[in-house]
Amino acid sequence: MKIHIQGGTLIDPAAGTEQQQDVYIEAGKIAALGAAPAGFQADRTVDARGLVVAPGLVDLSARLREPGYEHKATLDSEMNAALAGGVTSLVCPPDTDPVLDEAGLVEMLKHRAGKLARAHVHPLGALTVGLKGQVITEMVSLTEAGCIGFTQADAPIADTQVLMRALQYASTYGYAVWLRPQDAYLSKGGVAASGALASRLGLSGVPESAETIALHTLFELMRVTGARVHVQHLSSAAGVALVRAAKAEGLPVTCDVTANHLHLIDMDIGYFDAQFRLDPPLRQQRDREAIRAGLADGTIDAICSQHTPVDDDEKLLPFAEATPGATGLELFLSLTLKWAQEARVPLAKALAHVTSAPAAVMQRDAGRLAVGASADLCVFDRHAHWRVEPRALRSQGHNTPFLGYELPAVVRATLVAGRVGFERGFDRA
Repeated sequence: MKIHIQGGTLIDPAAGTEQQQDVYIEAGKIAALGAAPAGFQADRTVDARGLVVAPGLVDLSARLREPGYEHKATLDSEMNAALAGGVTSLVCPPDTDPVLDEAGLVEMLKHRAGKLARAHVHPLGALTVGLKGQVITEMVSLTEAGCIGFTQADAPIADTQVLMRALQYASTYGYAVWLRPQDAYLSKGGVAASGALASRLGLSGVPESAETIALHTLFELMRVTGARVHVQHLSSAAGVALVRAAKAEGLPVTCDVTANHLHLIDMDIGYFDAQFRLDPPLRQQRDREAIRAGLADGTIDAICSQHTPVDDDEKLLPFAEATPGATGLELFLSLTLKWAQEARVPLAKALAHVTSAPAAVMQRDAGRLAVGASADLCVFDRHAHWRVEPRALRSQGHNTPFLGYELPAVVRATLVAGRVGFERGFDRA
């Protein structure tokens, strides 16, 4: 289908440009920007006056819950949620049931996602068999099946020798390893960040050193192996400082933070509100401010939603027993723009953290508006607001710490490879 998106404000974060311009789409690609290509006759013309036309969002962490956890969510429900949130590419971790540690399982997931023909799904393969931290997986066959990197998800490797050999293996073939920095023993059993609040509430704490010790170990192993590493879900000021120093040294490291940690702190837990039971746990205000500063100075490359749908039964438990996680795909754009407004960050720069920068982390051609690029687009109203309520969410998981919030930016339409996958008041002419 040939589509003409008319009168929108185009923002290309990769180029840092913002201008009113038309977009012409043909054969799933951006055929032209500004003036129509010769002989172009649109099958559909879209009035985008007053709206922003941006690259589709790229989310580096979204659990789709298939296979094995369909009672929490399905590919169908979560990909609908992705499109409703303007997300056109997403990375899913391997902590499914069974774990994505064999090529056949990855191929099955890719096939299932491909049949739905919605957002682009990029699986991460398990770094070790069963995520048990003992035996390294066959990374070559997993890559051939479609994995873009390897991770332990939320299961840290206790054996440093296993981690070193995994990094050596990955480095040999040029694969990326995605790791959440957490010491296996210091983080064991913790449900809240160590500090005055956790002590007052009687909650077992996860000290900042659980993150920093893991980072020290990881960076030393990177120096030895030359592996390329993406650090996931930084949560502490000290962790941000260590990544900043590692980048200054020239280590091949990138990192992300979750949209939750960009806004919330441990005090928001209040009286044991399980909606705020997240992993990594929320830390103090100084940590949140360090995360925001890290985004501003380029230490932190990307923001992710850390979408983790959890059913109601798993949240209606005492805080320490509740399952950590929150839905995030549909809040992703809004939380990013909320931060941009509060920190007075230009819109193009803010969008770069959820489009071109995460695409660069994945080493995929996405997150940009250019002639010849895939027509993965998010059209949204930056001036509109919406209230976060369960009935407003398409995700099967309705639990989020932002329930009741009024957030900026309403997605009007999402296009994937030139197909309109989601629309809300898109055509107005």
